[in-house]
Amino acid sequence: QVQLVESGGGLVQAGGSLRLSCAASGRTFSMYNMGWFRQAPGKEREIVAAISWNGDNTYYADSVKGRFTISRDNAKSTVYLQMNSLKLEDTAIYYCAAPRKPYGLQPPTEYDYWGQGTQLTVAS
Repeated sequence: QVQLVESGGGLVQAGGSLRLSCAASGRTFSMYNMGWFRQAPGKEREIVAAISWNGDNTYYADSVKGRFTISRDNAKSTVYLQMNSLKLEDTAIYYCAAPRKPYGLQPPTEYDYWGQGTQLTVAS
């Protein structure tokens, strides 16, 4: 059974930094792309960043480009989201997610496994 466990959320001042982690278990981590999504109050969940199974390719939403960095350590079965220059509008619950299928390229709608989420609050 695939399990994704996020950690690292919290309260941070605008302009600050924070790193989220997501530990995966239940299958061979290095075979699967990984993604970070977020959902702000009253808004739909959106993809923030994604990384290919081998780390060679990344995707970022326009709203976080240049500020957030996704990375992974396949030896530790962990994916990270380094968030810098945080803004008030980054406040949301952040979810780690993974697709059911290995390798390839999956759209956000095909991310079937989800963590429980971790809250990020950016204060002024």
